[in-house]
Amino acid sequence: MMGIQGAIFMLPSHGSVTKLCDLGPNDGVCSVQWTREGSYISIGTNLGQVQRSYRENGSNLNLSLTSMQQVCGPKWSHDDRELASSGNDNQRLVWNQHSQQLALRLTEHTAAVKAIAWSPHQSGLLASGGGTANRFICFWNTTNGHQLNNVDTGSQVCNIAWSKNVNEIVSTHGYSQNQIMVWKYSSMTKVATLSGHSMRVLYLAMSPDGQTIVTGAGDETLRFWNVFPSMKTP
Repeated sequence: MMGIQGAIFMLPSHGSVTKLCDLGPNDGVCSVQWTREGSYISIGTNLGQVQRSYRENGSNLNLSLTSMQQVCGPKWSHDDRELASSGNDNQRLVWNQHSQQLALRLTEHTAAVKAIAWSPHQSGLLASGGGTANRFICFWNTTNGHQLNNVDTGSQVCNIAWSKNVNEIVSTHGYSQNQIMVWKYSSMTKVATLSGHSMRVLYLAMSPDGQTIVTGAGDETLRFWNVFPSMKTP
């Protein structure tokens, strides 16, 4: 999968190239994510559009317009039923996979929202993290839109990931500590604070076995952390 000048191309192993969508000369791709079963891909654009493209025929569905602000990261729920997006307009939007209508709009954050994550343990549970002017991680029931809990992290929230092995969350941060934090849900007691990066921890990915994370920062380093136990560990 790659983006070139406002277009998304799929590059399968057999070598042929398929254009899934073309945003034209005035917009660009800033985030993408596949559903877990692989039929749909969500695309966030610089001008605030969230599009859903179907892999088999390349058909494209424009889902919404979020105040003409950059879409930071669309995320599919673990059952692929809901799509959440966050943006520089401080909002989180939630759609149902089978509908073009917006299902939920969450506006309580007072800063850009660059971090969102769905719980793999509880359906309809969404976490979101705010920027420097907010610094909170909030938890939402997307069935009714109610906020369930929140915690002040003390710094800009750049990423959130939910462990699939245990009911814990890892978050990465910017100003001023540039740290990585591990939290126990739902008490939000801090399990660990990991230090090492000297600039904002902008990138976070988890290994397929759910035990290791890798973080990337503006200090031009990648750091690997053994954070979570295996699924077989009691």
